[in-house]
Amino acid sequence: MQQASLCPQGLTRRRMAMALPLLGSMFCGAGAAAGAREASERSTRPLMGTQVDMVAAGPDRLLLREAMDRAYAEMQRLEALMSRYQPRSVVSRINLAAGIVPVAVPPEVMAVLQSAQRVSAMSRGAFDVTVGALKSWNFGPGEKVVPGAHEIARQLPLVDARGLALDTPAGTAFLARQGMALDLGGIAKLPILEAGMQVLRAQGVENALINGGGDVLTQGQWQGRPWRVGLRDPRAPERLLGVVAVAGTGVVASSGDYERCFFYEGQRQHHVLNPHTGRPTSGVHGVSMVARDVAAVNGLGAALMVQGPQVGRALAQQRMPGLAVLIAGLDGGVWQSAAMSALLEPATS
Repeated sequence: MQQASLCPQGLTRRRMAMALPLLGSMFCGAGAAAGAREASERSTRPLMGTQVDMVAAGPDRLLLREAMDRAYAEMQRLEALMSRYQPRSVVSRINLAAGIVPVAVPPEVMAVLQSAQRVSAMSRGAFDVTVGALKSWNFGPGEKVVPGAHEIARQLPLVDARGLALDTPAGTAFLARQGMALDLGGIAKLPILEAGMQVLRAQGVENALINGGGDVLTQGQWQGRPWRVGLRDPRAPERLLGVVAVAGTGVVASSGDYERCFFYEGQRQHHVLNPHTGRPTSGVHGVSMVARDVAAVNGLGAALMVQGPQVGRALAQQRMPGLAVLIAGLDGGVWQSAAMSALLEPATS
């Protein structure tokens, strides 16, 4: 196992997510006047290994605060079920019981696992939640580790989405071989953020935005105008590629090699692993997608990064012709689907 030295950008880029809510630019003009009677609340809390920002607006400030507290509590509850880093989570229990016995899972976890299987089938294995078996990589706080070729070769046979068996009537999940392990990092975050938004809605909050590490969910408006979300250029995160306006319910989802990364022997090592090679994906810096609901995009960002720019473009065009997709390649090129071209505005507008 080889130890990697942390590059100076490794930690600073962790919060430079590809999607960035632009709230400050909305406080002026007719939109601000239209929403001037609304109170607003903002808060930030650590969650799911990143920071989750929440903005809500409405006539009652106390109601907003209580609703936001309940939304955070629900997201924390779901994280405790699905995080592989929490030893008492359902996912940790499934991993410990791999090759031994099925584990009972609650409906929220079953829904995420079923979604993972659908994305895996659609992407021909490019997305695979059993990459948790690649345990030697370390992208978290502390020592950064790059596993050797022998370690990857030993763990790679345990990465196989077909080894995840779901028994929906019985409510159980089972990994076929000992050593297999789930990592829901690429598909659990959006449903957890969506659950937080559902709590806000149930509490009577009509206008809100939740940003979890660059995945942005919206509902309603901000100060009488559509929400505006900037898309960072992953090649130069201080720069915006453009801005999308999202009116009402929407999601801006992003994946990239710039959040949890470090440099080793001159190469960027990042947390989006290719299930076919056991190593970080190559060819794509980042992917952004805009849709009306989470189900349309969940898990697709990681799949498109694994497949590479050409295959990713073909998948977006053939399987998802109406979806707004932006793919930034390592070659410096940026490709946009027709739907994204129609949405993306210049950053200066």
